[in-house]
Amino acid sequence: MAATYEDRYWTSSDGLNLHYRNYPGPQAGGEGAAKLPVLCMHGLTRNARDFAALAEELSATRRVIVTEMRGRGMSDYAPDSDTYSPITYVGDVEKLLAEEGISRFAVVGTSMGGLMTMLMAAGQPGRMSAVVMNDIGPEVDAAGLQRISGYVGQGRSYPTWVHAARGLAEAHGAAFPDYDLDQWLEMAKRTMVVSQNGRIVFDYDMAIAEPFAKPGNAAPPNLWLAFEALSGVPMLLVRGGLSDLLSEDTVKQMGLRNPAMRAITVPRVGHAPTLDEPEVRAAIAALLDAAE
Repeated sequence: MAATYEDRYWTSSDGLNLHYRNYPGPQAGGEGAAKLPVLCMHGLTRNARDFAALAEELSATRRVIVTEMRGRGMSDYAPDSDTYSPITYVGDVEKLLAEEGISRFAVVGTSMGGLMTMLMAAGQPGRMSAVVMNDIGPEVDAAGLQRISGYVGQGRSYPTWVHAARGLAEAHGAAFPDYDLDQWLEMAKRTMVVSQNGRIVFDYDMAIAEPFAKPGNAAPPNLWLAFEALSGVPMLLVRGGLSDLLSEDTVKQMGLRNPAMRAITVPRVGHAPTLDEPEVRAAIAALLDAAE
């Protein structure tokens, strides 16, 4: 089966070669060709593969752009680890949007990608037709940040994919208690690659852990103000029922501040849902269709 996307690149303001998957969607003049594009942005240690199934489904009716932040996947690693910050990532993505001439779009943001979504909305309000926030909000629980700090940048490697899957199960089993070996293998192949020496390694620069540990970098301050820039924007908030990063109280507060928000909880899943869950897929499709 031929790939439904093209690997493309853009250059950051500091000269890095950054990768994105471009799903062209319907050809010009075809059904759905006029629909607004969707921008997908991944979490801290993730990459474009996180959105593979969702992007393919959405691209049946619209263009989809899946960015890989600096230091992840096929994007260059940054020589200065201090640039591994949400503010810098936002600048990188804004440069791509400007080059592509995209002035109005929908966004799907998982975890860090959701933080970026809020910052982008605050910087230039009124551009987003709809937003999907995946297990993230303006208030990030300290317990979740502490858990992430415990594994990010550790640089573990494994001799086989099965060993890698079992390593993920050991580290993240509490967040996905019902996963079987096949699902852990799938997660391993989303998050890892085969290195030059044949070992299975995580597909990101271990140096992203350095700025993450600094105050105010993992979750920028005053995000409630940024979130208010999305007031009135149709929004789907997806929360894992076992999430330690997004509390039920924060979900309620977000709903009060944006009455156009719908929240959906995925049971028996922690941080973060894959967005491949049938009920989530249906909710995303409904949100995008209603926002056109």
